[in-house]
Amino acid sequence: MNSSISQIVIAVLGIGGTLAAAVITQRGADRARARELEHTRQLQQEEREYATRQARLEARRTCYATLSAGTRDLANVMAKALHALDRGEMTEELRADLDRARREHRMRHAEAQMVLPDTVAEAASTANRHLGDLYGLLMRLDGNVAQEGENLEAASESLDKLWDPLWKMRRVMRVDLGITEPDQDL
Repeated sequence: MNSSISQIVIAVLGIGGTLAAAVITQRGADRARARELEHTRQLQQEEREYATRQARLEARRTCYATLSAGTRDLANVMAKALHALDRGEMTEELRADLDRARREHRMRHAEAQMVLPDTVAEAASTANRHLGDLYGLLMRLDGNVAQEGENLEAASESLDKLWDPLWKMRRVMRVDLGITEPDQDL
């Protein structure tokens, strides 16, 4: 009987070991799959976050390019208007072009205010104030309702002073996009 009992015990232990090995292997495989799924989820989350950051960056880049182009367009049309006023050759076509550039700039600036980070919004607002001041001065000069001290020379000085805020706005935009280092001298 000793021999039969030992054979049964050995058989039970063998079957138990085989079953335990299968359970342990299955649990290990389940853990590996769980880690793999978690890793996949983490990668997908990182990819979504990266795509979101890239989309925001591209939206800002597009906004900056549009605002910068509109700002420069308005400044250039105002320069043409100033020269036309100086020569006494202001035309309805140039007035219409100036009004169009002003409207487009205002729309671009309003759209940009919803996207711009504070540092860029501050620089854009400063540039916008300078553009608005010069536009108003040109309109008063064209309408012959200029106030004391407002003349073509003052308008020319205002135009010359306009380029610095425009340059600063462009620089702040480039820093925000990571194109220009923030610590570079202005």
